[in-house]
Amino acid sequence: MEPLGQDEIRASFVNCTRGEAKGVTLPAPPSEIPWDRREFLGWRDPKAPARAYLVLPYGGEVIGLALRAAAPPKSRLRSNICGFCTTTHGLADITLFSARRAGKAGREGNTLGTYACGNLACSQYVRGELKPDVPQPYESLTVEERAGRLEEKLHKFVARVLESR
Repeated sequence: MEPLGQDEIRASFVNCTRGEAKGVTLPAPPSEIPWDRREFLGWRDPKAPARAYLVLPYGGEVIGLALRAAAPPKSRLRSNICGFCTTTHGLADITLFSARRAGKAGREGNTLGTYACGNLACSQYVRGELKPDVPQPYESLTVEERAGRLEEKLHKFVARVLESR
């Protein structure tokens, strides 16, 4: 991913107001983010843990999505799989994130959800920089192929959020 500045990150959000985007707490100073090892920038707001954000290159522009994190489920499932990077996690480490759709549909309250790594560190899991707490199924894909799959799944999610824009 190409490096972005604070203003570029804030201007990228397509499913929230300018005021909401201006109030986003960034994960770190942009100069400290290892952009060359990220397919997207994803983070939970440390001041409001139910808020999360995705920023990624999409269709020649940078798209940012504001997300809401659901409360942890009360389920008998022991694990689940991230919808972006396909990493298996214990149930406590997977979160249902919902994104308000862009445009009129979003203003009418329409949302789209997906289960993803609770810390949104998919790029790091794909590269083996972080290890999940549960055993992973064997996978013969290379790091580049897993990163490509991650980008493809992210782009499909963004496309669905943007459908009504």
